[in-house]
Amino acid sequence: MSAHLTDIPFSKLALADELKNALAQAGLEFCTPIQAATLPLLLNDKDCSGQAQTGTGKTLAFLLGTLQHLLNSNKKCLPGKPHALILAPTRELALQIHKDAELLTKNMAINNALIYGGKAYDQQKALFQEPVHILIGTPGRLIDFFK
Repeated sequence: MSAHLTDIPFSKLALADELKNALAQAGLEFCTPIQAATLPLLLNDKDCSGQAQTGTGKTLAFLLGTLQHLLNSNKKCLPGKPHALILAPTRELALQIHKDAELLTKNMAINNALIYGGKAYDQQKALFQEPVHILIGTPGRLIDFFK
């Protein structure tokens, strides 16, 4: 086991089977310290905040909490009404979060959308015509859509 991992396996957490399968397919077996500290709270619908160095698994922690909440919810996803909004300060971080979300949801009926500056506005605007569960984007582009 890596020095950066805990002895807490994802399989022992109260995660939906779809999420456990996605983690296993990605080769992720054990939590990092930030995940071990935050996931029990997030999986019980508690708010929390955490601070950890880059590359320690913060994105996976909040995505798992968000996805578990969405899977527990029976709300229908409607066009233009995302269930979750994830703001990233940079395009690069937005892209990384979207990549991780896609990895986790590739075998689920959960749609993710990504909006950020530097991409065609009309192409991204069309995303609002589709049901989107998780909208990931940068503040500047999000403001563009609400002007």
